[in-house]
Amino acid sequence: MKKEILRVFLEEQADRFNQVQFITDDPISIPHRFTAPEDIEIIGFIVATISWGQRPTIIKNGLKLCEIMGNAPYDFIKNASDQDLKDLHFVHRTFNADDLNFFLRAMRSFYKTNNGGLEAAFNLETSSMAGRIAAFRQEFLKTPHQKRSEKHLSNPLSGSASKRINMFLRWMVRKDNKGVDFGIWNSIDPSELYIPLDVHTGNVARELGLIKRKANDWKALEELMNAVKRFDAHDPCKYDFALFGIGVSGLLQELKS
Repeated sequence: MKKEILRVFLEEQADRFNQVQFITDDPISIPHRFTAPEDIEIIGFIVATISWGQRPTIIKNGLKLCEIMGNAPYDFIKNASDQDLKDLHFVHRTFNADDLNFFLRAMRSFYKTNNGGLEAAFNLETSSMAGRIAAFRQEFLKTPHQKRSEKHLSNPLSGSASKRINMFLRWMVRKDNKGVDFGIWNSIDPSELYIPLDVHTGNVARELGLIKRKANDWKALEELMNAVKRFDAHDPCKYDFALFGIGVSGLLQELKS
């Protein structure tokens, strides 16, 4: 597919799926239950972290997280006692109550020590997005935790595509007035965002000739971002909607046939 034809095609698909109707069946519906920035980013970060598997199950467990925190995430992490956090009951695949306890304590420490909470925690290193995420991870892991919990915080410097963290950052940073992403963070520019790369978006990207690398790792993600930034350097992450939509709509099979 020629470059200009591909650009127009991706723009069309991004517009098609980047609509408020997208919210209902997507994990982003959970933070959309809230209006306060702190509530949005706290529940958004945990829901993004558990976003693997079937979307209905993710949403179901996201709603359970809301109930656990009394539908007031920021108030909960500020005021819950250590015993309250120990008494939590939650599991989503390999993310369990111990992991949730750790995540809540780590976020509480950010709000107590940083002026800016989670957003400030992603601005500890600014030379690259991989550096931002790795520095955030390092700071997050300063909170005492079980070794097993570290697998829920991916590290791009170790090669991970960091799909769930990049998805969370898309939610917080993108500003396009479409009503899907929140755009409540200003310290990161949308041009810096990376697409949440997984098996499905990777397969679509390969079929469209956007990446050649076989592994869905950070190097493949860099290749993808270099490709889509040629179409829109200011908001490259909007093409996440296009790649996702092409995959779930069956359009990819039509293109291949």
